[in-house]
Amino acid sequence: MKLFLKGDRCFKEKCAIERRAYPPGQHGQRRGRRTLGYGLQLREKQKVKRIYGIQERQFRTYFQKADRKKGITGENLLISLERRLDNIVFSLGFGASRSQGRQLVRHGHILVDGKKINIPSYQVKVDQVISVKEASRKNDFIRASVETARGRGVPEWLELDPENFSGKVLSLPDREQIKIPIQEQLIVELYSR
Repeated sequence: MKLFLKGDRCFKEKCAIERRAYPPGQHGQRRGRRTLGYGLQLREKQKVKRIYGIQERQFRTYFQKADRKKGITGENLLISLERRLDNIVFSLGFGASRSQGRQLVRHGHILVDGKKINIPSYQVKVDQVISVKEASRKNDFIRASVETARGRGVPEWLELDPENFSGKVLSLPDREQIKIPIQEQLIVELYSR
């Protein structure tokens, strides 16, 4: 499945995932085994971990926090993952991929309400302004990413000001606004065994 881990390359026709519908290698075209039950649940959890670039222990902590909150556990989990600073930097278009967004945050290029935050897992709140540091606005990678983000689009719950290299969180995302194909119920079933 296409996880959009390579930035703009995943939106072009040269994406490796779309070349073939079977795994690479000598035995890739043999009849595949169907994964059922636990295998499906595990694959869904691993997919979400890869998309957001987090490790097992951190993912389990996110799930436990989502489980303690009121509401639907799976939706709470996805909302807390979407609120990560590195994900918002990617969604606003300052980074070409989530890993590049994480690197921008780690290297101190990103400001939240005018303060430098270098923690990628920082949970952004409503009405906070995320901007690129003044000295970093000349960076060619950031400029190119912002230009391609205009064509890709920004989620409805975020607002982008490309001239000032800043964005604002308008509201928390709903499940309908999260466009990534995730079956969060399988993850909940996996952890409730």
